[in-house]
Amino acid sequence: MANIFRFGEAVPGYDVPVLNEREVRAAAGILFFFALVSFMNSWLMGDFQLTQIFVIAFLIDFAIRIFINPSYAPSMILGRFAVRNQAPEYAGAPQKRFAWSIGFALAALMFYLIVLNNMVGPVNLIVCATCLTLMFFETAFGICLACKIYDLAFPNAARHCPGGVCETGERRESQKIGVVQAIVVVVFLGLIGFVGDRFPPPAQAVAAPNDTTCTPPDWAVAMGHGEMWKLHNNCK
Repeated sequence: MANIFRFGEAVPGYDVPVLNEREVRAAAGILFFFALVSFMNSWLMGDFQLTQIFVIAFLIDFAIRIFINPSYAPSMILGRFAVRNQAPEYAGAPQKRFAWSIGFALAALMFYLIVLNNMVGPVNLIVCATCLTLMFFETAFGICLACKIYDLAFPNAARHCPGGVCETGERRESQKIGVVQAIVVVVFLGLIGFVGDRFPPPAQAVAAPNDTTCTPPDWAVAMGHGEMWKLHNNCK
């Protein structure tokens, strides 16, 4: 039983339990994909069933991670399978548990709002956007934003952070961004903006202002999404 109920792995050479960061990032990417699909389905279509299903799955997954063992969480199992041929990159487990506790709290809040009470409003958007942001930074950049809060609450307690960010040190020359590189980015963004102005969107049929089909549904109004709903339905 002790092997089941634990958080992190004991790996020789590491003084604290660790997790394979590659698995963690892969699991975050899997959850991010389904979270984004369900969020956009609710945002654009007004169908919250997929979001309700995802919230339940997310809550169960994180409950297993925190209270039983990350190795048995479905997303972590899929993440392990995805990176099974890659060499492990170990990161300290304590800060991850703290970060995942924040994710669990957000999932519990969404479960209360959307699943139990079927509530729709700006709070849902803020919580969903927060979850998406945390998962995106984790999977895209290997940056655990919630771990930054752990660093503030427990200074110098985090060990074996991904990319060695816990240890102080100067960036190598290959990690620095020069003036020329910064100019390239600015010119690129300016060029994209210029091209966008040169290619206006194709003309679309616009419904009459008094057309009843242009009346936003209650769920869109409750979300503060009324004007955007009209735009999506070519009402303005």
